[in-house]
Amino acid sequence: MNRETKRLLQRQGQLEADGSPSTRRQAPPPVATRRRQRTSVPQFVREVRDELRQVAWPNRSEMVNYTAVVVTTLVIMVSLIFVLNLGFGKAVLFLFHK
Repeated sequence: MNRETKRLLQRQGQLEADGSPSTRRQAPPPVATRRRQRTSVPQFVREVRDELRQVAWPNRSEMVNYTAVVVTTLVIMVSLIFVLNLGFGKAVLFLFHK
């Protein structure tokens, strides 16, 4: 345990000044008794609109590029799964064929 960790644990009350574990019982954090207010629907819509304005939306060429990557990956993965399924199916039928 380095000095920084030891100092942090001492500040949190988990270690005594000499480095031994603290025997003091820590009080649990206070529980909030007040209920949180619900956000109204118009306030929620305003906040969503404000957040969506901060999104970096892709332009058309980026979108075409991303779509091509996804479709290509999808075709490759479907083909791989099809070939493996076909191979394992043939292997199982060969093993258990009378």
